[in-house]
Amino acid sequence: MGELADRMRQDLVLRNYSPRTVPQYLGCARKFAAFHRRSPAEMGETEVRAYLQHLLEDGRIPNSVRVTVAALKFLYRKTLGRPEVVARIPWPREPRRLPEIPSHDELRRLLAAPCPTTRALLMLGYGAGLRISEACALRTGDIDRARGVLLVRGGKGAKDRVTLLPAELLAALAEHWRATRPAGDRVFPGSRPETSMSANVAQRRLKGALAAAGVTRPFTYHSLRHAFATHLLEDGTNVVVIQSLLGHTSLETTQRYLRVRVDLLEKVRSPLTALLTK
Repeated sequence: MGELADRMRQDLVLRNYSPRTVPQYLGCARKFAAFHRRSPAEMGETEVRAYLQHLLEDGRIPNSVRVTVAALKFLYRKTLGRPEVVARIPWPREPRRLPEIPSHDELRRLLAAPCPTTRALLMLGYGAGLRISEACALRTGDIDRARGVLLVRGGKGAKDRVTLLPAELLAALAEHWRATRPAGDRVFPGSRPETSMSANVAQRRLKGALAAAGVTRPFTYHSLRHAFATHLLEDGTNVVVIQSLLGHTSLETTQRYLRVRVDLLEKVRSPLTALLTK
């Protein structure tokens, strides 16, 4: 794509898209151009539809195709100034799957990881509801001991928010700091003090902790965030409060955790039980 890719990159940066989104969108645009072997500037709605149909028929999951749709909508609306090309391009419908919620026993074993750094990282997911990128990017100035809260800067959608800082999480962060003594203000520095730990490194730490804890069910860092929201609901926390803690724009996104509340099911008696115990 050459010059067009440079312009798209600049447009993404000027609109303050995240460092992860910029290369992701550029990659989608390049694959679109490579598929048709033409510059996007020379193509229109017909080529966009044909490419998206190819991705879906090739077995790509809807969420992956949604990223491509977002990238191409940005390309034509912002960089090329041709919004009519993508005005009628639909968003692929995503299946409404229930989030995987780890049990309390699995969480206790996982959060008992012997490495202070790994333990602190995992506690940020379950104790404060952070995404993996937010945990890795945490800085010392984001920890407000006086008010007992964490400041999440530049979360998804470039939004700041405040979330919980339980005493147990604060103690784990302090233990990590004593064990590693990071030089800069990054709580989890990367290869250089001025950079943060990458999400890939954090995922490898999680994988090691899962193996040590004997947790075999499908599990990602986001499972900790799912458990944070679900267990708060089960403890009676208002769903609007949870929406704020998670940084969700839509309340509908938060309300999906209502579908996995086990405590409500425990109060309901199956008609089979009622029938056979009469």
